[in-house]
This record gives sequence, C-alpha cells and structure tokens, in this order.
Amino acid sequence: MGAVKRFDHIGITVSDLDEATAFFVGLGLEVEGRTPVEGEFIDTVTGIPGSRTEIVMLRPPDDGTRLELSSFTHPDHHPGNPAAMANELGLRSVAFEVDSVHTVVERLAADGYGLIGGIGEYEGVWRMAYVRGPDGITVALAERIG
Repeated sequence: MGAVKRFDHIGITVSDLDEATAFFVGLGLEVEGRTPVEGEFIDTVTGIPGSRTEIVMLRPPDDGTRLELSSFTHPDHHPGNPAAMANELGLRSVAFEVDSVHTVVERLAADGYGLIGGIGEYEGVWRMAYVRGPDGITVALAERIG
C-alpha cells in the first residue's frame, strides 16, 4: 500500500531566478506564483539554519506536475556540474513534450541554449533532443511522431 497520492512538483535550485523563469516561460510554462521564503519552516525542511530563498512555481499548460525554481539568497548557492552528462548521478533531466523539436531547438539556440548531442528518433514514435538550459539544467524535448 503506497503513500503517494500524486506527483506534485519538481524543485530545481538555480543561480539566476529571473533567467531560469524566462527560459521555462519561453517553453510554455506559466508563472503560478513567486515568493520569498525564510524562517523556521525553511530552516527545518532544508536543514540549513538561517536560510533564505525565493521561489517561483511554474504550471504546465495541461495543469500537471509543477516546476519549482528556487534561488538562495542565504547562504550562497554551491554550483553543480553545468556540463553533467546523462550518466552522472542525480537529476537527469526535466522533460517536456513539444509540438516540434526542431522549432524549439532553433529558438533556444537563438537564445544561446544549445544541444547536448543531436536530435534523434526512437522507433518511429518519438523525436527527441537534450538541450542545456540555465545553470546546466538538462531539458529533454520530445515530439510524438508516430
């Protein structure tokens, strides 16, 4: 008997909240809210005494699982590996289904966000690509083709 009722959100810590928010809004997510968080709650949950963060909650068009972006103002953030590859342990990617992988990849490239590898097809069903987003976040783009 499981305890999970639903998949609520994925949280990603970023260095520049405005840049990361703009990136994901550009993909089609909508800002649901933005708020600073500090005090006993965040200290307890994160295990970081005296922490302060600001979060942005983003909602996908289908009203599904949310994406929470947070940026710590105290203490300073610790950079991860912005060049992490798919075999590195930890969060592998954030994936979105899109209308056209080629169109989204071209638009993101114009904004300075490039492909990690190339655009591939899986068994005539999916066209997919990994793009390196803000702070090295791997963003998987998938287009149903069959």
